[in-house]
Amino acid sequence: MMESAAASDTGRPGFAIADYAVFAAMLAISLTVGLSQALRKTSRPPSVDEFFTGGRSMAAVPVGLSLCASFMSAVQVLGVPSEAYQYGLKFVYMCVGQSLNSLITAFMFVPVFYRLKISSSNQYLRLRFGRGMQLLGSLQFLVATLLYTGIVIYAPALILNQATGLNMWASLFSTGLICTFYTTIGGMKAVIWTDVFQIVVMLSGFIAISIQGTIVVGGPARVFEIAYNGSRLNFNDFDVDPRRRYTFWSFIVGGTLVWLSMYGVNQAQVQRYISCRSEREAQRALLVNQLGLWLVVGSAALCGIVMFALYSNCDPLLAGHISAPDEYMPYLVLDIFKDLPGFPGLFLACAYSGTLSTVSTSINAMAAVTMEDLLKSHLASTSQRGLILISRALSLVYGIACMTVAALSTLLDWGVLQGVFAGMAAGFCLSVWLAIGSTLYPPTRQMMGVLPASAELCLSMNMTDNRGRTVGIDYIRPPLHLEPYGAGGVMDFYSMSYLYFGALATTVVVLVGLAVSYITGPTKRNTISPGLLFWDLENKNIEAKLMLQAPQIVPLNPVAAVNVDEGEAFPK
Repeated sequence: MMESAAASDTGRPGFAIADYAVFAAMLAISLTVGLSQALRKTSRPPSVDEFFTGGRSMAAVPVGLSLCASFMSAVQVLGVPSEAYQYGLKFVYMCVGQSLNSLITAFMFVPVFYRLKISSSNQYLRLRFGRGMQLLGSLQFLVATLLYTGIVIYAPALILNQATGLNMWASLFSTGLICTFYTTIGGMKAVIWTDVFQIVVMLSGFIAISIQGTIVVGGPARVFEIAYNGSRLNFNDFDVDPRRRYTFWSFIVGGTLVWLSMYGVNQAQVQRYISCRSEREAQRALLVNQLGLWLVVGSAALCGIVMFALYSNCDPLLAGHISAPDEYMPYLVLDIFKDLPGFPGLFLACAYSGTLSTVSTSINAMAAVTMEDLLKSHLASTSQRGLILISRALSLVYGIACMTVAALSTLLDWGVLQGVFAGMAAGFCLSVWLAIGSTLYPPTRQMMGVLPASAELCLSMNMTDNRGRTVGIDYIRPPLHLEPYGAGGVMDFYSMSYLYFGALATTVVVLVGLAVSYITGPTKRNTISPGLLFWDLENKNIEAKLMLQAPQIVPLNPVAAVNVDEGEAFPK
């Protein structure tokens, strides 16, 4: 039964009407949930704070599930099973690194942001380093998020095109338009509650694929027997070689710092922390998020193990049935559900749910940064109604911009400030250098630790793919690991696991920033406002006066006691 499923590719069906019905139902429900939040009446008067933070009245569970959903974009929906297939179940060590990151964020970052009562994480940069650093952080976030979101929209469009032949432009623009519409109308509450529905869809899709794949293989015992024999149950990989793509240490050290940049200071996440009704609720939301990630990432990785058990003797990539690792999941779904209409549509809904949640979050965050960091100081006389209209217009503009990027993706104290800017420049240059070098000189599969795969039992055949092309399958690729292990020197540096890129760049930013700050003159402790440092949070009721306070270079009165008088801490 397993071999027939693995080898029988001729006449493999595409998506049926029932599949499109399931997919369309997910889109319709997402839209309905978003609109219901937009039309829901509240006791509070409409305000821009309500639009961007939900009136700071959200509970922990929906916010935590929203955080989880926005992490699992379509890139992860496709990528996690593929990575588990190629590198083994050690991929779930990702969740350990994320757990450490969540603890650090909950007890070091959330208290600072929440007690300052800010709406943008870049407002902290203004309070601590001045207006220039705030502008730099805002522009960097807008550019990076816009580019990333465009790719997130493009990914499921590519899936639909390759798996079903559906017009890429239709799927691309349908995703962007739906996200943009309910985000523009409903704001943060629409984003959070649609995310809750979408994380349920994602988890349902992974569970359905795991169950059906296990049945086809012959049961859980058979799945784990094949996975064990194929070295996929490899939790004992403690190799410290940074060139290995995934090890325990790459996830714990590199992964924790990579995700800390996302959960600790990224506007899309911070904006949802401060939407909670209290600091404790925000910390609980991070716990809910972590539990959700263990479930979703674990189930996605299990799909990869089931996939290996199914194709252990006929790897679709080695046999030429697919052209890239991202196509493993669509290939598996169409194979194991070929006689069960509707379930392939659940997979499409699963991938699109990841896209919708990530894109809607990004659009709302970019609009918030633009309003709070760039425009609000120039709109002091504008009414709340006018600010809401401008915020919605910004959401619409960014939604259109993201779709444009997705379409293009188809083609392809002064001394302290000197230290901060120098550190960011050095870290940025190092990251760009590593990214370009690792692209031009990619590491070998052996160096990355790709586990062996086989195509020895694939049948010699001709098959017709979903776009009507005839593909000949009459060869077996040479075995893996024929390449030299490493070239030495700078080439080995380029071979470093991508999980260490963020850790290395962060270290350079901190060290260069400290060195330049020390040389040009360090900041005196009594010039830093209370509440801007984690270890200075004794006062539980500090509120930032963002529009009134001058940049940090203005000297402040010394803080001599725990109970700081507001007039002394924020002199006019």
